[in-house]
Amino acid sequence: MKQIDFGSGSIAKNILKTALPMLVAQVLSLLYSIVDRIYIGRIPQTGTIALGAVGLCFPVIIIIAGFTNMFGLGGSPLFSMERGRSNHEKAGQIINTSFRLLILTAVIITIAGEALAPLLLRLFGATETEMAFSLPYIRIYLVGTLFIMVSTGMNPFINAQGYPVLGMVTVAIGAVANLILDPLFIFTMGLGVSGAAIATVISQGLSAVYVMRVLHGKRNKYPVRFMDGGRITLPHAGEIVGLGMAPFIMQCTNSLVQIACNSVLMHFGGGIYVSVMTIVSSVRQILDTPVMAVTEGASPLISFNYGAKIPGNVRKAILIMTSIAVSYTLVIWILIEMVPEFFISIFTSDGAILADAVPALHIYFFAFIFQSFQYSGQTVFKALGKRKQTIFFSLFRKVVMVVPLTYIFPYLFHMGTSGVFLAEPVSNFIGGSACFITMLLTIMPELKKMEKGSVKKAQKGSAF
Repeated sequence: MKQIDFGSGSIAKNILKTALPMLVAQVLSLLYSIVDRIYIGRIPQTGTIALGAVGLCFPVIIIIAGFTNMFGLGGSPLFSMERGRSNHEKAGQIINTSFRLLILTAVIITIAGEALAPLLLRLFGATETEMAFSLPYIRIYLVGTLFIMVSTGMNPFINAQGYPVLGMVTVAIGAVANLILDPLFIFTMGLGVSGAAIATVISQGLSAVYVMRVLHGKRNKYPVRFMDGGRITLPHAGEIVGLGMAPFIMQCTNSLVQIACNSVLMHFGGGIYVSVMTIVSSVRQILDTPVMAVTEGASPLISFNYGAKIPGNVRKAILIMTSIAVSYTLVIWILIEMVPEFFISIFTSDGAILADAVPALHIYFFAFIFQSFQYSGQTVFKALGKRKQTIFFSLFRKVVMVVPLTYIFPYLFHMGTSGVFLAEPVSNFIGGSACFITMLLTIMPELKKMEKGSVKKAQKGSAF
């Protein structure tokens, strides 16, 4: 498997070489949850109720993803920068610390989640009807927390070493297994939502085994160990958590938004609108995937070249990344306007839900193009280790805007369920614009200053 050299060659080609395998990997990763929902929505008699009930589990699932991103996406940019500086010892310490943090946190989440699952689901709005489906699902899902966090959290370190195809394969193994096992457990064995959760746990377990095999293989120069000399040491944990706080907050605020949306929708529209939000959120997950692949594909190039002090490559990567993201989100918005039924029909054939979901989808995706500016700006801040900016803009769009607007539009402006879906495009417009403009005003001058410093250093060297 050929390694990508982030410091040489065409920036556009390197981004595409990294992003395309990551796109395939992220699309396949969606199958873990999306395929579950597709099959669950088609369970005879109870599919619609079960789909909404599983949607109530999303906050817990999102929190698990938040901790995974904290250590994976928090550690990998630091890892890439140290590789760019040829500081291989520190790079090895960072990857091992991230690995240990993932394992320790997974154990704590599993124990706490199993004990608190009924209480949490009731807080999220589950009635006795939904509890019959959501509680078995989440309890089984929690059993696989360690597999989920290791397979997903360590994958960025494989990509950061220039092996995106290997990263893709780690995801593909679990995704294909899930695609095969889901119908077997859900329908053939008649286990319903519990079968979907069992299939996910087994599939993530297979992915985790392969990730560990890669990280202990010949290509990996930084083998991971849970203990070092009989001790669990965590050097640079503060740096990893500090930078990873932004993706963690993004995930946790997504959980907060989900709770707020479900609560308001239950009040104004009942369980049917929780199912609508589950479908809209699932469509969003699918359509977010390519733009996330592009931005995450550009991230290691930005980090590496920033660490290697090659500002021209950093600027090119930012420009190419943003151009692709904006073009993609514009095309998607047009498709949503023209054929919304196509996207909704992926998850349900229920005509009653279709009638409510179409206008909801139109409203929710109205300012989708501005999401590309949010992703691009956030990626640059994260890739360059700018903790304060990444944390601020993570909080700004979701906590400062989406959550309050989710209550303000329906209750104060009497917009009902439409107000819940309107909160997203308004926050995309304001939050995305603010994030990207701030990135331009702060990062571009820094890169220009770095470039001038490199020129002066080169001139001094030539004088001798």
